[in-house]
Amino acid sequence: MAMELELKNVDLKVGDKLQVKGEILHDAERFQIDLGCDSDDLALHFNPRFYDDADGSVLVCNSKSAGFWGDEEREMHNPLQRGSDVKIVLKLSGDVFEVELPDGQEVQFPNRTGMDVISYIRITGDFKLTSFKIR
Repeated sequence: MAMELELKNVDLKVGDKLQVKGEILHDAERFQIDLGCDSDDLALHFNPRFYDDADGSVLVCNSKSAGFWGDEEREMHNPLQRGSDVKIVLKLSGDVFEVELPDGQEVQFPNRTGMDVISYIRITGDFKLTSFKIR
């Protein structure tokens, strides 16, 4: 069963970290963590996919501006496993987003939109959220 958490009027600034803990469902196809100012303007779309037609298990990052997606960036090494408990830490570092994965791998994605304050967070997909922290 897919879950969805949507937060508006958040105040995530440069240097802040968003820590997400949860369980990836046993039959997961994908889930996503979106950061931006609303669903049409996303500075970071972090989207682990466990069965992608083109690449199999892959981490996809993208941005969306005025409802239009940018070019996907794909990281072929996806350490996330179906059925596992994970902690993912997302950090806004000014001109780049840093995503820390459970195995110590870090994925970086440019802040294409230049957002310095994140006011919208959405977590949705084949993921059971157990903890959510901004620090």
